[in-house]
Amino acid sequence: MINFERFVLSNGLKVLIHKDLATPMAVVNVLYDVGARDEEENRTGFAHLFEHLMFGGSINIPDYDEPLQLAGGENNAYTTNDLTNYYCQLPAENLETAFWLESDRMLSLAFDEKSLDVQRKVVSEEFKEHYLNKPYGDVWHKMREMAYQQHPYKWMTIGKELKHIEEAKLQDVKNFFFKHYTPCNAILVVAGNVETERVMQLAEKWFGPIPAGEKYVRNLPQEPKQQQARRMEVTADVPLDAFYKTWHMPSRMERGYYITDLITDILGGGASSRLYQSLVKEKKLFSSLDCYHFGSIDNGLLTIEGKLVKGVDIKLAEQAVNEEVEKMKTQPVDANELQKVINKTESTMLFEDMGVMSRANSLAFYELLGDAGLMNTELGVYQSITANELMEQSKTIFEETNSNTLYYLAKN
Repeated sequence: MINFERFVLSNGLKVLIHKDLATPMAVVNVLYDVGARDEEENRTGFAHLFEHLMFGGSINIPDYDEPLQLAGGENNAYTTNDLTNYYCQLPAENLETAFWLESDRMLSLAFDEKSLDVQRKVVSEEFKEHYLNKPYGDVWHKMREMAYQQHPYKWMTIGKELKHIEEAKLQDVKNFFFKHYTPCNAILVVAGNVETERVMQLAEKWFGPIPAGEKYVRNLPQEPKQQQARRMEVTADVPLDAFYKTWHMPSRMERGYYITDLITDILGGGASSRLYQSLVKEKKLFSSLDCYHFGSIDNGLLTIEGKLVKGVDIKLAEQAVNEEVEKMKTQPVDANELQKVINKTESTMLFEDMGVMSRANSLAFYELLGDAGLMNTELGVYQSITANELMEQSKTIFEETNSNTLYYLAKN
């Protein structure tokens, strides 16, 4: 059970406090309700560009990292299609340093052409290195564009095209910042060796004076139900043929999400999973094979992907995958296998919540979903799932008309 307290500042900033007196450290986590799905299609990659810009200095603090390091702290951040999260950890007695740094970033970044130019180059290099020049690097660019016709999940967090970042104008960047990086669009979690009164005082002192901003109301185009299978074949300079197949799945707050999560574990959760045992170990069709999903807040994608053993016909490999998927639709999972994946999910959740930084991160995420208390009740949802639900959900998801298949073939 993760205990926490919640209060809201007059400018709309939600503040959550989680006390853990067993650690000498404190964590300050600021989650902004903005991700790649909130970008315009002709201006993508901005949420991720901001993750870099936010470390380039703010209006009163030219260098973010140095004061934090002097206070014995460390920090990082990540961006997804759904959200942007900044977090730092430091000795609890230096807690105010983190409030000073984070509030100044929220108040305003130090926008100038030079800082934008530097970060534009950094992100452009990252785009080239990981997505253009790396073997299989463009897989998810292609797969997202094939799987999503309407929803902005059709581009990756890094951006749809390199030129969107290269051509980003200072005014576009400023507009994006003042639209999304506001107190009323943020969640602040303070965790560790902290006292409630002190946190409330610091929150009022450092974040209270920041103008609320306008609450961004999300109105995204919804993805229509896919009516026919989509396929693509790519030949590239890669070492092995690779197979990718996705199916649309329910959104994060639906019961179907939790059922699908267990399905991915049964099929592809490690060396004891069905796909690995059957197609890697026994039939030796694949050298590696995984089944997973992205945990997307809106309707996401269940994915099966694998690298083939040299010389194996990819059509034969796909047929073998489809046979395993078919079993999920027609044969109930036995009680032992179901209990095993529920136990595995429970241990994963417990392990994730061991670190205070991870707990702070989870509290922020669940608060974004609607209520931080969800992190205490989710396990109960998994434990209530039946074998029949797994079979029914499999029938719904694993419709061939709901699928997107990519053959990524090595040049001979």
